[in-house]
Amino acid sequence: MGSLFRSEEMTLCQLFLQSEAAYACVSELGELGLVQFRDLNPDVNAFQRKFVNEVRRCDEMERKLRYLEKEIKKDGIPMLDTGENPEAPQPREMIDLEATFEKLENELREVNQNAETLKRNFLELTELKHILRKTQVFFDEQEHAGLNPTESMTRALISDDNIARQSALGPVQLGFVAGVILRERIPAFERMLWRACRGNVFLRQAEIESPLEDPSTGDQVFKSVFIIFFQGDQLKTRVKKICEGFRATLYPCPEAPVDRREMAMGVMSRIEELNTVLGETQDHRHRVLVAAAKNIKNWFIKVRKIKAIYHTLNLFNLDVTQKCLIAECWVPVLDIETIQLALRRGTERSGSSVPPILNRMETFEDPPTYNRTNKFTKGFQALIDAYGVASYREMNPAPYTIITFPFLFAVMFGDTGHGLLMFLFGGWMVLKEKPLAAKKSDNEIWNIFFGGRYIIFLMGLFSMYTGFIYNDIFSKSLNIFGSYWRINYNYSTIHTNKELQLNPSEKDEYFQIPYPIGMDPVWQLAENKIIFLNSYKMKISIIFGVIHMLFGVIVGLWNHMYFKRQLNIICEFIPQIIFLTFLFLYMVLLMFIKWMKYGPDSNHTDLQHGPFCAPSVLITFINMVLFKSGTAPAECNPWMYGGQEGFQKFLVVIALLCIPWMLLGKPIMLMRSRKKQHQQLNNHGAENGDVEGGLDTIQAAGGVAHKEEEEEDINEVFIHQGIHTIEYVLGSVSHTASYLRLWALSLAHAQLSEVLWNMVMRNGLTQEGWSGGIILWAVFAFWAVLTVGILVLMEGLSAFLHTLRLHWVEFQSKFYAGQGYSFQPFSFEIILDAAQSSTED
Repeated sequence: MGSLFRSEEMTLCQLFLQSEAAYACVSELGELGLVQFRDLNPDVNAFQRKFVNEVRRCDEMERKLRYLEKEIKKDGIPMLDTGENPEAPQPREMIDLEATFEKLENELREVNQNAETLKRNFLELTELKHILRKTQVFFDEQEHAGLNPTESMTRALISDDNIARQSALGPVQLGFVAGVILRERIPAFERMLWRACRGNVFLRQAEIESPLEDPSTGDQVFKSVFIIFFQGDQLKTRVKKICEGFRATLYPCPEAPVDRREMAMGVMSRIEELNTVLGETQDHRHRVLVAAAKNIKNWFIKVRKIKAIYHTLNLFNLDVTQKCLIAECWVPVLDIETIQLALRRGTERSGSSVPPILNRMETFEDPPTYNRTNKFTKGFQALIDAYGVASYREMNPAPYTIITFPFLFAVMFGDTGHGLLMFLFGGWMVLKEKPLAAKKSDNEIWNIFFGGRYIIFLMGLFSMYTGFIYNDIFSKSLNIFGSYWRINYNYSTIHTNKELQLNPSEKDEYFQIPYPIGMDPVWQLAENKIIFLNSYKMKISIIFGVIHMLFGVIVGLWNHMYFKRQLNIICEFIPQIIFLTFLFLYMVLLMFIKWMKYGPDSNHTDLQHGPFCAPSVLITFINMVLFKSGTAPAECNPWMYGGQEGFQKFLVVIALLCIPWMLLGKPIMLMRSRKKQHQQLNNHGAENGDVEGGLDTIQAAGGVAHKEEEEEDINEVFIHQGIHTIEYVLGSVSHTASYLRLWALSLAHAQLSEVLWNMVMRNGLTQEGWSGGIILWAVFAFWAVLTVGILVLMEGLSAFLHTLRLHWVEFQSKFYAGQGYSFQPFSFEIILDAAQSSTED
């Protein structure tokens, strides 16, 4: 739990593994997921590393598994996922896996090739069947008309004069070709025949009603049968070339009806035989894929684990004896014993007698940042890491964000009804966590919602609380305790005076007490509700903002104390806290003083404590910074308490003195400390009796260059402090104003909810009778859709983004650098999740 507030303490270790035991030890470390290995061969090409052949073999096995997976999905066979996590196989088992995958791939490819050949033969026979059937219909039509088919074609192709001339020379011999072509190519095919053959061919075509399967792609295509009559070998050659160009398939078609019938009978019998063989082939393919589907998930896990192990082993170095592998890795200090136990288990599994050695190393390199998270804190940590990973051992904002994030969101989203909807949605995802996580959806929006389920749950819960404080539920009020507002006017006076302003001090004696909790429901009916809520919500926004920023500065103190930066405490933290406290926290105190001192009573005996004499906090604060005296009517006191003017001037002077303190304090103290070090070095040389020689040696060894470096460092410190001071001083003003978004969005959300009720829902409540029920049902459905879509989703997203900005900029800028890099351990779980998500994408 300690690592939630500050990242885990990390150490760089050197690991010595015997070559025979390295595989098993790395496998155990992968299951553990607590070690981040460094690449000790950064200049070595990936193809020149020791285990590159093993990685290639794993790639090949993975390719074969992807091919099997594709075929399984094509047939719609469910792949069994038992949720098991098999261990990485031993290196000797790779040969068995390779042989299994090779056998399955070859068998499947052979089956697919045979099936494709059979389907192509089946397609050809089917097309030939349709050709024989359609041409037979065509010839039968000609015979029923009392014409010889060849004679009718002759009359269609040749004029009467040519027929007479040809009949004198001898009988006319017409040839024909028959085939199948895609239906969409028929118009272009017909035009090309007409133009290329100059109208000397006769084309008849008929559509094939049922679609045919393309054996290459598996798509269903529509085709047509055609028959072309022509005269002469020259036209025959031209027609065949055109058919070839349009990818039409030609089939032999006998001229004699008897031959056509015999061929059709033979085709039908061969089609039946092919159907039988195709069925047996598909059954065999299905059995192979069903058997593979039972194990393919586990095979993928095993192969990916083997590949990850060899890829990690490629990061290691070999010693000179080629019998020992050397690795460097980052590990959490608290988990060193766990890691050593895993290494021992790996050594025992491999049968090695040489124990592994894990040595801690000293290094000046910044370690990675590792924050342990669980399913609850993971979402909040992701919000922080999206801004920037914390520097090593820097204070982690995540634990404070768990409370402040949903609370500040709820201040902007204060509606019990809308919060309830969000609470129920988040609670449903939390309750159904395991089955929803097991589905592993590839919908990115759903994954974002599910990953932040605990954030949504808390945001809804806090929104219900703030909605109860605002007494706002779907723009209506809850009258739990009854209204504590009473007036002394009768009904007729109020009813006839619409513009009557009620005096808040005129109440019954029994009701001279505050409302128990939240707001009086009568404010929902008041005309001046916005005026009252403006003042109320604006002030609490400033109060929450100043407290939030002060807490951020205090968290920065914990950073300085941990890293022992006393100079930063003196020159940064103290002036920062004084500046923020003396100006902005004092403004918050003025708000509380005004609330307690000035009330609604405006009688003559206590006029100075009435609303007429209540000073404006904002005007008072501006006059305080400008050193101006307060102005008030003659009968009022311009000050809230005695000695306020002098005290405020003291606060402003001290706050202004903090600016040069932040700007110059750190550089001057650094210069003094370095000057003191130089003096100590010179005095040390004088004590040894070699003053001149010592100074000459320093200068000869590059003392001048060192001095230039120091001057450059001091200049950088001055520049950095100047930027940091300007950013903090101006940021204190702008950040305080930025928290007014809590007020603005809260009012906007409440007004939008009220407008939606008045313009939509109220119309459904005005109708009576059975028709009113139907209208109310339709209006309520429309109102509910708009409420969820606009007020919950869109307004919720807007409030979420504004809350995120308040944490990233206004809060974290006070202490959070976010310049680290995350701990990325060698973990099979992370590798398998990444591989699965990339496969789904």
